[in-house]
Amino acid sequence: MAVTAAMVKELREATGAGMLDCKKALADTNGDFDAAAKLLKEKGLAAVAKRAERATSEGRIFVRQVGNKIAVAELVCETDFVAKNAEFVASGEKILDEVFAKGYTKVEKELNDILLDFATRTRENMSLSKVLIVEVPENAVAGIYVHSDFKSGAVTVIKGSTDDRVKEFARDCCMHLAAFTPAYIKKEDVPQSYIDEQKEIFTAQMAQDEKMASKPENVKAGILQGKINKHLAEICFVDQMFVKDDKKSVAAKLDEVAKEVGAKLEFGQVELLILGK
Repeated sequence: MAVTAAMVKELREATGAGMLDCKKALADTNGDFDAAAKLLKEKGLAAVAKRAERATSEGRIFVRQVGNKIAVAELVCETDFVAKNAEFVASGEKILDEVFAKGYTKVEKELNDILLDFATRTRENMSLSKVLIVEVPENAVAGIYVHSDFKSGAVTVIKGSTDDRVKEFARDCCMHLAAFTPAYIKKEDVPQSYIDEQKEIFTAQMAQDEKMASKPENVKAGILQGKINKHLAEICFVDQMFVKDDKKSVAAKLDEVAKEVGAKLEFGQVELLILGK
């Protein structure tokens, strides 16, 4: 059966495959439209499988709140071009639709399959790498934020009040998290092994300081602890200087907002979102 330009055009519009690929598929299937479409999909899936080991350093973070639930989805791909593609973005939004509709709390095959058709046509390695659900308890608020490049963001829950001022502070905390990317939320979260390693580093640095050598051991111990405390304040969210007031820590700002609204406030779930981490 002769393959016409109209047949190629129709197959291309239906599958998104290239003109030459469509023409060859129709020729290989003797003009059978459905068989040609199936062949193109199979070839696309094979191409995607071959690229499964390719690095996926690009992508996009999606965050949405519906009622007292916040859903996060992280989609990764190979290129920035694909990450900005409208169909890739639409796939992420559709995944969030399914997460809320069916109550998914982790990556499921059905969710990953939403990307499959687009992946077969672009022949680029892409996947749903993360699904996260954050529940906002009663008498609490949440802030959500995604940076303009869609590669970082945050979710912050504050318990104790639903006042609009608390909501604003929760969102500001999200922007703080995205800007300063703390390694931990509070000092209690820092592994002792990490603290011990930092002590070894600071001790070695102090040993190379001639002025430090003459100081009494108790003084050296106090200086060492001071260095540790300063370092922890730099890497722990609640102890960092607040993004909108560098004279106060995040914890101090929380106390300030608590006094303003006349409530006892505390952080609930805090999530820093960084693409690929």
